[in-house]
Amino acid sequence: MSVLTCDNKNFHEIVLQSEIPVLVDFYADWCGPCKMMSPILEELSQEFDGKIKIVKINVDNNPELASEYGVMSIPNMIIFESGKQKENIVGARSKQDLIKYLGL
Repeated sequence: MSVLTCDNKNFHEIVLQSEIPVLVDFYADWCGPCKMMSPILEELSQEFDGKIKIVKINVDNNPELASEYGVMSIPNMIIFESGKQKENIVGARSKQDLIKYLGL
């Protein structure tokens, strides 16, 4: 599975109702560190297909979601399990760091 794009309309269905853990990447197109994370997130989505879902949310287009989850700086990745926020990761991270956060 590749990285999914999410917004206010499909967030509940894609993230909160997911049967597998979801890593939500709050990003913006103008954010350099966010761009650095994209290939890492793509690799994780391919490598752990079926075990985790990777979702991107553009904060400029979805400020309500960013506000609801307390996103103050980006990149900000939030891990959801069973519809609940489990972990909040602020800043660019290595693939190995993300694997540890995800427990994979």
